[in-house]
Amino acid sequence: MTESLAELREVSVDFRAPGGSILNRARVHALTRADVRVAPGETLGVVGESGCGKSTLVKVLVGLQPPSSGTVHIGGRDIWAMRTAERRRHVGRLVGMVFQDPATSLNRRLSVEQIIGDPLDVQRWRSPVERGVRVGELMDLVGLPASAREALPSQMSGGQRQRVAIARALALEPALLIADEPTSALDVSVRAQILNLLLDLRTRLGLAMVFVSHDLQTVRRVSDRIVTMYLGRVVEELPADRIHDGRHPYTRALFSAAPGLLHPMRAIPLVGPVPSAVSPPTGCPFRTRCWRATDRCATEMPPYATEADGRYRCYHPITEPSDLPAQEPA
Repeated sequence: MTESLAELREVSVDFRAPGGSILNRARVHALTRADVRVAPGETLGVVGESGCGKSTLVKVLVGLQPPSSGTVHIGGRDIWAMRTAERRRHVGRLVGMVFQDPATSLNRRLSVEQIIGDPLDVQRWRSPVERGVRVGELMDLVGLPASAREALPSQMSGGQRQRVAIARALALEPALLIADEPTSALDVSVRAQILNLLLDLRTRLGLAMVFVSHDLQTVRRVSDRIVTMYLGRVVEELPADRIHDGRHPYTRALFSAAPGLLHPMRAIPLVGPVPSAVSPPTGCPFRTRCWRATDRCATEMPPYATEADGRYRCYHPITEPSDLPAQEPA
């Protein structure tokens, strides 16, 4: 295994359920014993249904959410063993984050110059004059004209605002860029532009990237490896070019819903609602919707089964076409 730039080890995150009280001690299990690693220069895609823990995972990675248990290593150091000020400096210099909606992640009262320069000011990066020069370099890097320097976010289009957010995330030359649904709040016409910008920056700057998205075809296109999550757990991890051949039934069902010409897959409908994160099923959390589940699946969470280029957690993996559910007659 190559050296990790970022790594979660047995990380769990739980918090009081909305509307909870001292008497009602129900807890939301947002993340459960997650093991994830990102190597320098690689792009890790993270996929799963809404509420599966994707955003919690990236918040833990960027130091915004402390884990209930487990460790988070960034640049070889356990960030939650540090003092607050030290952690902010360490994570701030190594990790940049692009949030989902630039309309809410940018301060509407600040100019573009102030927004992009804010990380430089917080980290006291060099001199004020050099910070100003750096802001100009970043604007040029993401394709913003110099005339936008004094503009406010409200005076810009959605695509321009996201370019500002990307420039801000790159201000301190991070080694890892985390993109949490970076194109979902944009018009269809500009999504491809922002995606191509991120891919270009990844190549030019040698960035590692964690890319979270509901757009499964996009994740497959930009990622080196893909992690599939279900109800707060990592259930499979495999190379992006093998995602159509996943072993876990949930991975197969998830990607069967994404149309594709190179690897067309028969749609696999899932029956029943997603279980509650407050009271998740015993054993494998996917068993309540899985066509291959047996009594064994209810006893305990399957351990990782490792292959040469991936791993999965399933007692009954898909290894041949007959393992797929029978096709309903037309």
